[in-house]
Amino acid sequence: MGAILVFLILSIFASPATSQFQSSETGFISAVISEKGLVFVKDLLIENAIQTLTSLTLPDIHQSKKIPLIGGVSASLTNITVYHIDVPCSTLQPGESGVVVAASGVTVELSMNWKYSYSTWLLPIEISDEGTASVKVEGMEVGLTINVENQNGTLKLNIAQCGCYLEDINITLDGGASWFYQGFIDAFKDKIRSTIETTITKKIVEGALKLDSLLQTLPKKIDVDKVVSLNVTVVNGPLFGNSSVEVDINGLFIPSYDGTVLRYLNKNSQLSDFCGGEVKMLEISLDEAVFNSGSVVYFQAGLMNWLVDKVPDQSLLNTASWRYLIPKLYKKYPNDDMVLNITLSSPPIIKVRTKNIRVTIFSDMIVNVLDFGVAVPVACISVEVLATGVPEISGNNLAGSAQLDDFTLKLKWSKVGNFHMSLIQGVMRIFLNTVFMPYVNLHLRKGFPLPIIHGLTLQNAHILTSTSKIFVCSDVASNSSSIMLRSF
Repeated sequence: MGAILVFLILSIFASPATSQFQSSETGFISAVISEKGLVFVKDLLIENAIQTLTSLTLPDIHQSKKIPLIGGVSASLTNITVYHIDVPCSTLQPGESGVVVAASGVTVELSMNWKYSYSTWLLPIEISDEGTASVKVEGMEVGLTINVENQNGTLKLNIAQCGCYLEDINITLDGGASWFYQGFIDAFKDKIRSTIETTITKKIVEGALKLDSLLQTLPKKIDVDKVVSLNVTVVNGPLFGNSSVEVDINGLFIPSYDGTVLRYLNKNSQLSDFCGGEVKMLEISLDEAVFNSGSVVYFQAGLMNWLVDKVPDQSLLNTASWRYLIPKLYKKYPNDDMVLNITLSSPPIIKVRTKNIRVTIFSDMIVNVLDFGVAVPVACISVEVLATGVPEISGNNLAGSAQLDDFTLKLKWSKVGNFHMSLIQGVMRIFLNTVFMPYVNLHLRKGFPLPIIHGLTLQNAHILTSTSKIFVCSDVASNSSSIMLRSF
């Protein structure tokens, strides 16, 4: 029942688990479920428990007794079914190593069939009667204590205690000579009480164990695309505060085709209130190492290159537009089309600052002339781009946008003479603003998935940045009836 608590924000993913992720390193993504978030989780748990326990059928109850002068008397209660549950008060409280879920003042209504028969030596026939009955349980208390630990990168649940106690039970018989048998049926109260307490406790334990089994099958990475995955291995144990729970995951990007984990300096993790005074259900912090790890993986996969043969002003990709800036280029290749081959020379460096994100991109741009359809490299220019970005939330994805701040150019080699970079500075600025940055933003706006459980959506989210970290502060809304498993 409490298993979803600490995994509410750590998604039900789609890919299978891999045994390579058994790390004890410090996490770079932290998810803190606040007191408001715990209330949301608790309400989900209670709602799911009510839906699951309603229509629950309890074991039949049979009782026989021999009474002097009358003979053998037997009675049975069958088809004992829960049809209504009301939970007016419930709590979810973090402890030192787990959580306690409790409900009090619970009212449970049941229906059942009753049958009563006896035989006596005074009469040669059996006397019997039957009918229906309603049972109302008031003041029921239910409690579940679950310890949560990290076991090989996955959260493991251990049931410490589970119990159910009934304060009052009232049985009303209908049909037959029910008024005559009410006193005898009242003798079943203790048996009915014991059956209800035992059955509900058993179902809650079964549900918790099934949720624990679910946790063991959760994969340890999210595939962002065919190249990159997000390592969501749980690191260390969950941290339990007085009114919040924090779970740290590795959070670094890795190649999808293997389990290589990129190494960065560890950060210290602790329960924190990085959303300031605003009360949100969920607080997620992402270290800048997360983004730099993605940068490294894409770079190592050889995907940070771009062949440019179409631009808004197509005349810029013709040597005729460069006749006065680079005369030797036009003289050697008059009126020929050009293609730009842009390749990043190293992974982009991402720095998270207090108000924005600074990105430094190092690239080499090789200018190719299409001489009778054959690409001929004529020059290579080193381009260092400084851009400022702002993070955004798009659904459950962390996305963003960026704008050009500054750039520097350096000629690495040329087959069309040595020309000063200042001559092409203006044209290059136009190219970067109209072609390069829109291309970068096209990818940034797609973003990557935050580790959010399937069926939940971030709501009223906002983003804060500080030195080296991005903070996502959000409420959570349910958009699916399948968030919780019917596992009781």
